[in-house]
Amino acid sequence: MPSKRKTNKGIAAIVPAAGLGKRFGGGKGKTLHILSGRPIIVRTLEAFEQCELVDKIVLVFREEELVSASRLIMRYGFTKVLKVVAGGRQRQDSVYNGLRALDGHATVVVVHDGARPLIDVSIINASIKALKNCDGVIAAVPVKDTIKEATSGRVSGGVYVRTTPERGLLWAVQTPQTFRLNRLLEVHEKAAAEGYYSTDDAALIERYGGKVRIIMGSYRNIKITTPEDITVAKVLLKAM
Repeated sequence: MPSKRKTNKGIAAIVPAAGLGKRFGGGKGKTLHILSGRPIIVRTLEAFEQCELVDKIVLVFREEELVSASRLIMRYGFTKVLKVVAGGRQRQDSVYNGLRALDGHATVVVVHDGARPLIDVSIINASIKALKNCDGVIAAVPVKDTIKEATSGRVSGGVYVRTTPERGLLWAVQTPQTFRLNRLLEVHEKAAAEGYYSTDDAALIERYGGKVRIIMGSYRNIKITTPEDITVAKVLLKAM
């Protein structure tokens, strides 16, 4: 008789931090870089350690830096980190690895970029509480700039405007993104079978007929992508 998966009512966070960070540079995973005295990933994990609604964390890291990640967990005394697992070729693969590592240890999962260290606990809480009558919840902020849809993504090839979407309907998507674990695992498995990739988990829910709710994020909740973002993050930290 096949064994039954473990189940409980827990809420887990998956923190993917396995990206190469090519635009950041520096020869190591960008979330290991120091931001005002502490590694970026430590600042990110601190928010989930402090969040009372989240009781476990799966950290997804580059395979060659798993030892470094585990040492940070011990050094900073994170008690909620259930596992540190290796990431995949793309972010979607890394999240999938994190989902499988949970192995039924939760019913709700919050996915948050390891490179967003300025996340506020109140947004994590709001994301979890909004998961009612929908298949997913995303934090996002209204777009400030006018957005143009172009004929190409490469300027060198000659780019022209195709259309200008109505700005009032546009949102810049962030994380956290919150889902029921079984539902998110289901769409990840479907996408893996089809070889389909998207830039965030909510898009997978949308692709397979799900309804995703938007809650207000924060313009401070920036993603560290380039070295210039470190400078901006330092200023924002001082103002918090």
